[in-house]
Amino acid sequence: MDDLLTFDNLSDLVVLVFLQAVLGFDNLLYISIESQRAPEASQKSVRYWGIIIAVALRVVLLFLMLQLIEALKISFYVFDIPGIITGSVNFATLIFVFGGVFIMYTAVREISHMLTIEQLDKSTGNKTQKTATQVVIMIVLMNLIFSFDSILSAIAITKVFVILTIAIMVSGLAMLALANTVTAFLQRNRMYEVLGLFILLIVGVVLLGEAGPAAPHAMHQDDLQLKFFDHAVIPMSKSTFYFSIVVLVLVEVVQTGYQRKLATERSRR
Repeated sequence: MDDLLTFDNLSDLVVLVFLQAVLGFDNLLYISIESQRAPEASQKSVRYWGIIIAVALRVVLLFLMLQLIEALKISFYVFDIPGIITGSVNFATLIFVFGGVFIMYTAVREISHMLTIEQLDKSTGNKTQKTATQVVIMIVLMNLIFSFDSILSAIAITKVFVILTIAIMVSGLAMLALANTVTAFLQRNRMYEVLGLFILLIVGVVLLGEAGPAAPHAMHQDDLQLKFFDHAVIPMSKSTFYFSIVVLVLVEVVQTGYQRKLATERSRR
């Protein structure tokens, strides 16, 4: 116990909790949007059970990755078609590609639904297209995909399983506390749901970018970098990603305030 309560471990724990909170934002956004596809009476329990099961599996995933981290870095296939596609593929590459494509598909599908005439007269409660079990499964699966990136980042800070587990549990409690609030806010402010979907679209692009350097970064072999038409797949930096999110949110806030001001002026006239 004394070995755990060291200054290094406690400082790592603070950093990890902050890291999990920041990286968990897009996860929470996905949970809030996806849960609305469940029956209205089940949406709250869907969010809770989805998060609880996902956090438990995240701890299991953490344990497995600590045991198999070196094996996961090993490339199992190398593309060698000069001028078209070159580079290696490992387990991390598949996770990021699948997650990125699926999240982009989800965002585009929801945006297209909002643009259909049939959706204009429908309330959120009539948006049900999946059972509660199906939604919970999707939340758990996507949570694990989001977790893969955050766990890799966390392992780079420390490999102490207890410290990593505590950070995951704290982030899970934070998601449980905020899930209903975020969902209620999106339901009251439908335009911010559109903003959230575009943020998810960017998240999908970020995950696809992470797939490129997964193998060479871990193995220190730049010649295994994924390249399409001789252009390397380079990930977006976290600072650039969050700056883009801040800009999108500020634009939406300013636009909403301006529209309200115009509506007030028109009502006075």
